[in-house]
Amino acid sequence: MSYVEVPGAKVPIRLWTDPSSVEEGAMRQLQNVSTLPWIKGLAVMPDVHYGKGATVGSVIAMQGAVCPAAVGVDIGCGMSAVRTSLTANDLPGDLSRLRSKIEQAIPVGRGMHRDPVDPRRLHGYPTSGWDDFWQRFDGVAQSVRFRHERAEKQMGTLGSGNHFVEFCLDETGAVWLMLHSGSRNIGKELAEYHIGEAQKLPHNQGLIDRDLAVFVADTPQMAAYRNDLFWAQEYAKHNRSIMMALFQDVVRREFKKAKVTFDPVISCHHNYVAEERYEGMDLLVTRKGAIRAGSGEYGIIPGSMGTGSYIVKGLGNEAAFNSASHGAGRRMSRSAAKRRFSTKDLEQQTQGVECRKDSGVVDEIPGAYKPIEKVIDQQRDLVEVVAKLKQVICVKG
Repeated sequence: MSYVEVPGAKVPIRLWTDPSSVEEGAMRQLQNVSTLPWIKGLAVMPDVHYGKGATVGSVIAMQGAVCPAAVGVDIGCGMSAVRTSLTANDLPGDLSRLRSKIEQAIPVGRGMHRDPVDPRRLHGYPTSGWDDFWQRFDGVAQSVRFRHERAEKQMGTLGSGNHFVEFCLDETGAVWLMLHSGSRNIGKELAEYHIGEAQKLPHNQGLIDRDLAVFVADTPQMAAYRNDLFWAQEYAKHNRSIMMALFQDVVRREFKKAKVTFDPVISCHHNYVAEERYEGMDLLVTRKGAIRAGSGEYGIIPGSMGTGSYIVKGLGNEAAFNSASHGAGRRMSRSAAKRRFSTKDLEQQTQGVECRKDSGVVDEIPGAYKPIEKVIDQQRDLVEVVAKLKQVICVKG
């Protein structure tokens, strides 16, 4: 489908979904964002749903300003995926050992590495700029500086919620490795700190929603936020890269005889800010639950822990600010999912997948998410499908 424009908005709000399918609270958030004086347009993805301040699944283009809540509290959250030389025929009948080895290599939930991961010990990991990256930690917000040791030990860890590590098969039978994570606790703390700082500024008093507080260009507060934001985005990228290297090492050890090789890794943020130019304007584009889908750019759009995911290539649609959805998107809250579904439902909906099937992950049940096939179909003018993947192992945070 092409987009539908919301009538009566102060700036263009373009929806790549049926307006009637957008929950009332999310539509109100979109209208609220459109009233900000710095806004130049919104592109709304088919996985849109209610969030903090700004909806998840929205792309917001602003001139001379940025809204931290429109980035999301997990700064730099995103996906990585790589195709391997393994095929379905190489996999053992019982995948529980492989899942266990992945969980041993990559801490999940609130877990962290006992000692920081040394990237020089990872097979082929590029270490250029690693020391400089950590030296720049001294320049981030004072409120989180003392957490340096924790940030180092959480590098290369999964986290919780909807984050995951997966073993997948594409339609040709090729094995893919895929994972989803962000900037861990340090990114969350930086985001919450700066949202609080923005809310104190005089120009943000009287906003229709205090969570839409912005930083404006050429101010010390904006400079401080940009510094911390871009550092956290880099942390998230390193975090996924370290995890993928750990994941690949597990695969090399477990399939030693196969001498596994890996294609180049596909990686993309879906909670971040980028400086981009549209219609002759230099804009700050925030993608909160959206990926960049410029012409020919590869991206990853995951479904749920039982339905599968898509590798896509962007079509460069400027009406959507060169963007696409970041996943299936939730159709109910975590608490609603826990009320509605049982562990028996989870077992049925994840049949054939080696994964947790206990009450701790019922809120991640496939039924709590929108149908990924429909989400993909609604953005055929934003991306083309390169590969459809189905997980056989899913490690949840």
